[in-house]
Amino acid sequence: MKNKSLLCSLLLSFGLSFTAQAKAQESFFKGKTIRVVVGGSAGGGYDTYTRVISRHMGKHIPGNPTFVVDNMPGAGSIIAANHVYKVSRPDGLTMCHPVGGIILQNVLGKAGIEFDSRKFHYVGAPAQDTLSVGVVKSAGIASMEQWIANKTPVKFGGIGPGTGTDDVAKVLRYALGLPIQLVTGYKGTADIRLAVQSGEMQGVVNSWESFKSTWSKEIETGSVNVLLVTIPKRHPELPNVPSISEYVKADEAKKIVQVAVYDYGATARPYLLPPNTPKERVQILRKALAATFKDPDFLADAQRARLDLNPLSGDEMQEAVERLWKLDKPLVEKLKEILK
Repeated sequence: MKNKSLLCSLLLSFGLSFTAQAKAQESFFKGKTIRVVVGGSAGGGYDTYTRVISRHMGKHIPGNPTFVVDNMPGAGSIIAANHVYKVSRPDGLTMCHPVGGIILQNVLGKAGIEFDSRKFHYVGAPAQDTLSVGVVKSAGIASMEQWIANKTPVKFGGIGPGTGTDDVAKVLRYALGLPIQLVTGYKGTADIRLAVQSGEMQGVVNSWESFKSTWSKEIETGSVNVLLVTIPKRHPELPNVPSISEYVKADEAKKIVQVAVYDYGATARPYLLPPNTPKERVQILRKALAATFKDPDFLADAQRARLDLNPLSGDEMQEAVERLWKLDKPLVEKLKEILK
């Protein structure tokens, strides 16, 4: 009987404590604004995902805070990640949405990175990218076989090291011998799209999710053709487009593709918080993002924006980051050579 009374007391105490914490967090978020710093320019895929999520996520947070989106492009979103890591207050009111490839660049010791990716708190990701290769019709390349045999470089727009536009293009040059001339430094894929439209650029590595959402006109008219998907198997929506796995044969090349291409797709779109953000607020934001992905109003909004959803939880992202930091040293050195 005493044990039963003790158990009841403990449960009651835990319940009161949980209720008190919930009320405290509701009091904290009520009337506040959560700022989401996007590492790409307005109109790009990262920006589009964030604006749709921001319209719905607040109602899943105690206190119903409002959201604002702040674009901070530059250096492949490293400027945004550095800012949130070093400057933003760790109070749960600032999230960052950088390009996930800068996590690998952090492992490789890229100059200019001023954060430790292991110390961020990962909230989750809306999708795992299907990185794809798009080339303008006017380039005269209709298939991978034709491109591999072609000796004339195709001009690809890039954002910076750590982004799929750059890193995957470099892997394609290494693993498949594709003649790609990478012109980097654009603020985002929206800017590359304008460069393609003007004839300044001929191609880009971009996610299929972003192609569908923000390059829909180019895809529908055939002015840009998707020639390759950089996932292990063909994409069900692109059954006639080959996978990179159909062309990569050497063992070393396969290892490079696994880390710099396949794993990149899984960590490409992280939402994260600065180090030392209170754990209770991290958990609240993780739960809110997960609930947003199931929200019927959000799902309808995402469908209208042609956004694919294949979410990863914050815990899954944290584990993926830890795996990158455990890569064998010889592989790290080879990746440095390819992605420099």
